[in-house]
Amino acid sequence: MAGKRAAKRDGEQAAGEAVVLPPDCRMATLAALHTELVAALPGGAVELDGSQVERVDTAALQLLVLLRRALDGRGGALAWRGSSAALNDAAGLLGLAKILELPAARPA
Repeated sequence: MAGKRAAKRDGEQAAGEAVVLPPDCRMATLAALHTELVAALPGGAVELDGSQVERVDTAALQLLVLLRRALDGRGGALAWRGSSAALNDAAGLLGLAKILELPAARPA
């Protein structure tokens, strides 16, 4: 299952609602997550919750970087509600933590 978000009539993210990244955030789940992130773009600001991510691969991090660049190009903003240690570690290893502006992982 990819990210979770309630359906909106025009596909935009509601204020105060975050796109929740799935615990297994790897290539197999990215098609659905990509669709959800693209639908959130028109709102100008996207909030992600990565606190439940247990497994993440390079493809998922690339998708998040592309989201960041798309938002920057539109004058939008990316915010985080939370980030897991697994997500922070993977982004740190690839040198993407600063680009993604990940928050510190919350203790379990």
